[in-house]
Amino acid sequence: MKGGKKALIVPSVPAQLQDHCAGTLCPQNVSLLVQASRDVFSACVPISGGVEPPRKMHSSIPSLGRVMVFLAAALASASFAIPEDWGEEGVQYGQLGTDVTLSCPGARASSAVRWRRAGAAALPEGSGIQQGSLVLPTASPALGGTYSCHGEDGSLLRSVSLRLGHLPGVPFVSCRASDYENFSCSWTSSVETFLPTRYITTYRKKSLTGEEKRRNKNGHVGLCLQDPSRPGTCTVHRSEFWSSYRLNITEVNPLGFSYRLLDVTMQAIIKPDPPEGLVVEPIPLAPRRLHVSWKYPSSWPKEPHFQLRFRLQYRPVIHRSWSVVETVNLSEVITDAFAGLEHVVQVSAKDFLDAGNWSEWSAEARATPVRDLASTASAETTTDARLESLAEEPSQAPNPEPINGSDPLEKMAVLVSLGIFAFFILAAVLVITILIWLRVRKHGKDKTKPSFLVAATHLKALPKAQIL
Repeated sequence: MKGGKKALIVPSVPAQLQDHCAGTLCPQNVSLLVQASRDVFSACVPISGGVEPPRKMHSSIPSLGRVMVFLAAALASASFAIPEDWGEEGVQYGQLGTDVTLSCPGARASSAVRWRRAGAAALPEGSGIQQGSLVLPTASPALGGTYSCHGEDGSLLRSVSLRLGHLPGVPFVSCRASDYENFSCSWTSSVETFLPTRYITTYRKKSLTGEEKRRNKNGHVGLCLQDPSRPGTCTVHRSEFWSSYRLNITEVNPLGFSYRLLDVTMQAIIKPDPPEGLVVEPIPLAPRRLHVSWKYPSSWPKEPHFQLRFRLQYRPVIHRSWSVVETVNLSEVITDAFAGLEHVVQVSAKDFLDAGNWSEWSAEARATPVRDLASTASAETTTDARLESLAEEPSQAPNPEPINGSDPLEKMAVLVSLGIFAFFILAAVLVITILIWLRVRKHGKDKTKPSFLVAATHLKALPKAQIL
């Protein structure tokens, strides 16, 4: 890297890892780069003074093993050790719930030392002096403050401000790509430490081509750039859409550090910004239609092979349920709007090939479809008639004529119903009449049979002896 410094090799790093760090260049504002072969853990951090071994380490990927321990030691030894590293001279940090020791550098081993606490008549209960140092057992938040040690003659040997807090927790990290060229990660601390905190953010490309493997055994390791105007975020620029990356977000405070390793695939985290320029307009002479148009989000590069598709939701303001329509166009016509009712419309976007997630909904836009011409004319006529009736003098006697305010369609429906009813009544009467006629006719035939047929029937019924 042009204008950079060579990486410093910290003695706590094993010889086999020093070979990987030797000759590595860091940006001008940093002076250490630690890398591990076969995995990712890199950090460019300021170097300013003393060294203190780390007191705690967390990892979200336990299989990293010893390599991560060695790297953590290197990182800790280079990043936090003495109060001057944190820009606060005369401040000592301690961990809540542990024994805290305040040393008195100017005291002689044989001389007596007296400790005092600012604003208090006596030292905290349970505290003691051991070889000139003040020991505060099981430190609680109430023990914070300014302490001073004095010699036998009462002279001030040292004054120190004690700040108590917690070790960092594993940060919560999430990543999102608003386009296919860059992605950003944001994080929040999982523990309120009450201490100043820094973050070291790096990344490594996981899937490497043959040329990349020959050029760099560890892959491309770089900084996820932090923006001071947006705390808690960093951005990886010029990323590759079809590649995978491993992010390392390390939280550091004066007591120790903790980190999160996160594997990121661009296709999985792509989430466009909401579409812009949403406009909703009524369509003349179309009572149930609204024309909706919008634009691509400005953050999305306009390339023919990376398109977006859109999702439109709309509803009348007085309703709660949404209607949803999907389209690949930059405009859409709503055909089932309610005439005369104000509608609210929103739109969101997603990668055309369904990668990633839908964007957030855009800001609302509102419009009201035009009213139906027939309904409008009828309403105007009714309104004019009412205004005219109000202008007339009220009648002293009630008007005996009923007010005919019925709808012509309603009259027609009533007439059709009456006609159908009458038809069924006539059909029933006709059927009954035919049945009665058939029965009467049958009886009439029986009464008019010939007499000789009756006699023959009678003879046939007599015994044969009587007939002879």
